[in-house]
Amino acid sequence: MNQKPVLLITRKLSRNTEARAAADYDVRLNPDDVLYSPDELLEKCQGVDAVLPCHSEHFNAELTARLPDRVKIIANHSVGVDHCDLKALKDKGVVVTNTPDVLSDATAEIAMLLLLGAARRAAEGDHMVRSGNWVHWSPSFMVGTQVSGKRIGIVGMGRVGQVMARRARGFDMEVHYYNRHRLAADKECGAIYHDTMDSLLPVSDFLSLHCPATPETTGFLNGEKIGLLPDGAVVVNTARGALIDEPALANALRSGKLAAAGLDVFASEPGGNPEFAKLTNIFMLPHIGSATFETRDAMGFRALDNLDAFFSGKEPIDRVA
Repeated sequence: MNQKPVLLITRKLSRNTEARAAADYDVRLNPDDVLYSPDELLEKCQGVDAVLPCHSEHFNAELTARLPDRVKIIANHSVGVDHCDLKALKDKGVVVTNTPDVLSDATAEIAMLLLLGAARRAAEGDHMVRSGNWVHWSPSFMVGTQVSGKRIGIVGMGRVGQVMARRARGFDMEVHYYNRHRLAADKECGAIYHDTMDSLLPVSDFLSLHCPATPETTGFLNGEKIGLLPDGAVVVNTARGALIDEPALANALRSGKLAAAGLDVFASEPGGNPEFAKLTNIFMLPHIGSATFETRDAMGFRALDNLDAFFSGKEPIDRVA
């Protein structure tokens, strides 16, 4: 009788995911959902054939070099793989997969929530009511930025970006986008393509980021790029915190160059940026873009689909290294 592959699941996943994993693998779970230190992670990887991590576990070159040779696949419970040194893992002979497609709707929902919340000063209003400080009203009270009919610039027109474009059209927004390659007309759905970022930014009343964090995109939204946006623009980020030069964003929000920002991701996670907490014109969430019951099941099942394919001798459909 063949033994089941030994699978380390590094964080607490959905009940359905863990039940399915336990049926097909010799599973090592993390019921207390603690974040392992690098040394703890390496210890947990001893005697393991596969790892199912989240973006919170970092497989950099140093850790990869110390990874036991028995580990043959890392099936990420995430779309982004910037927490993995893909070259180092590939050189070591470790297959890496991710979970695309299944979280596009949920992430686009959060992006639209952030866009609306930032534009209409939701964080300020909620705090005012909760703290008992709502004591007056007038036509000049809590005036925000209208969304309907405005122009939205989308950076990264992949799966999530395309869903965001569809949601924006529901508010009669004019959709502009920058992508490494122009989409086919049936996927553009009337969106206006820009072949440079510098062309996109000046027409973006709202800017929504949906691109991966790479050496080319890290810190790209800096003071110079923010300066190209219209005065009073709103910036939304549900992709990766590394895309934004956070001090430059804070300066633009303090100066009034930007009206507001909506952020679900930060350069430092968990915790975020303490300087942002001092600003009332940022609507912030704790990286919950994909946090719905349906999406958590779908992400876990997609990761397990990749593991099932690998251990049955097939090519995982979402292999990235």
